[in-house]
Amino acid sequence: MKRKIALTLALMLIVTASSGQSPSRQMSKDVAIRAPSRINAAQLLEDVKVLADDSMEGRKAGTPGGARARAYVVRRFREAGIKSFGSSYEQPVKLSPERGDGAQQGANVVGYVGGKEKSNLYLVITAHYDHLGVKGGKIYNGADDNASGVAALLAMATYFNRNRPAHSIIFAALDAEEGSGAGGRAFVSSPPVDVRHIVMDVNLDMVSHSDRNELYASGTYHYPFLKPYLDAVAAHAPVKLLLGHDDPAGSKRDDWTTQSDHQAFHREKIPFVYFGVEDHKDYHQPTDDFQTITPDFFTRAVETILDAVKLLDEDLQAVESKRTR
Repeated sequence: MKRKIALTLALMLIVTASSGQSPSRQMSKDVAIRAPSRINAAQLLEDVKVLADDSMEGRKAGTPGGARARAYVVRRFREAGIKSFGSSYEQPVKLSPERGDGAQQGANVVGYVGGKEKSNLYLVITAHYDHLGVKGGKIYNGADDNASGVAALLAMATYFNRNRPAHSIIFAALDAEEGSGAGGRAFVSSPPVDVRHIVMDVNLDMVSHSDRNELYASGTYHYPFLKPYLDAVAAHAPVKLLLGHDDPAGSKRDDWTTQSDHQAFHREKIPFVYFGVEDHKDYHQPTDDFQTITPDFFTRAVETILDAVKLLDEDLQAVESKRTR
């Protein structure tokens, strides 16, 4: 009991110092992030299993398999109760002509949950649903990369529809990340809301496969005001949450700043946190199948990410005040 009280006080002090909020408000925030996440683990795993099935043919952008994956994500958005911007969840994505396969059009899947306190400030959660397709007769199913991030996005969409956030949250399952990053660029260049009202991006890319129980949060090198929030979550996370992989002084491979869709937001000076695991033996291999993810870690990683999103949502106006444009 003494350890739990001490941890609660430590969390209050860490985040209160960064936000300038009163201890009483921070206490309610701490209780919120420590409450059970209510992630449906069975549905989480089912979403990965479906998206990484051979029938999706590796979900390459512009292919029938990619279209089947997109249709599944649209169905799950509807089931989660996520609102669309206009009459459709789909946002066109022009594919790169350098692909060489004749495909020209993809699509992001975008929806939102309105905030109950300040609905005109937005936090965006992104995860790309495409992968590498079929190469050399082998299907690259991309269970970790990135069926896992999309499943996590769907789990959080379901959670926040049932437990409305303080601010609005946009959920964007992005196309064509592999190779070109076209989906992220399409979203940022033609966002569904005024880009000035987008406070930050939380990007999920490879969050289900770790034998070391390690999940990384990248981005605090560029946006150090986000570090206290992640430190607070790390202090009680059910996985080992580490910060890093964002220092440009390191090797190009070690700096993840431009390695996924958050780069499109970063280029527009929109702060980001990128959650992911380090490369593993199945990364970009035909063995990245549902059977090779680590389900227990995956569930706990999603709970950790949800805690971070809840904390950032509660303090989003403070985050907005510290970002530069």
